[in-house]
Amino acid sequence: MWCDNCLLVLPLRGGAMAWAIFIALYSIAGGLFLIIDGEYLFFELDEWYIYGGVGLAVAFIALINILALSNRSYIWTRVCKFVWPFLIVISAVRAILMIVELQRGKDDILWECQNGGQHYSSNTTTTTTTSDSSSSFPAGFCAAGFSSIYAAFIVGLLIDLVCQIYMYFMTWRFQKRLEHYNAMKGPFAGGYYNA
Repeated sequence: MWCDNCLLVLPLRGGAMAWAIFIALYSIAGGLFLIIDGEYLFFELDEWYIYGGVGLAVAFIALINILALSNRSYIWTRVCKFVWPFLIVISAVRAILMIVELQRGKDDILWECQNGGQHYSSNTTTTTTTSDSSSSFPAGFCAAGFSSIYAAFIVGLLIDLVCQIYMYFMTWRFQKRLEHYNAMKGPFAGGYYNA
């Protein structure tokens, strides 16, 4: 027996679209945060751009998934179903690296907080003081403390992975529903939707 609603929290198509919108919004916000302010948290050569780029890639696939679901596109649904596992693995590796690098940079982040939000550099002669608040470490992070930032990153990255895995499940489920849809005539005799 085929189960059309197993493990679904929301209706399949509408719920998957809402879930993809949620993923796209927080991935865009997180990706832009990492690209703009990631240099204050991660100290290896431009690693924050990679982390932010992965977040924006997740948002891009979520947006393609929204379009595929809204148009009931079998081809784009298959594309998303093919790409999601790769992004989930890349996001899991990114999560591990971010957690490890945050722990490694703990002393540097504390140094930034104690020195008025200056950007930490291993070469202290190149560290400059700026009065422009847009180019300093966000004060909210210093007020929260490192342990709070660290815990928030771990929880956020785990929630991100769970959301992506559930989105992959809903994409897979929607593809199976399209395949089992009785009125679909296939690539012959008028195409998939025979308008």
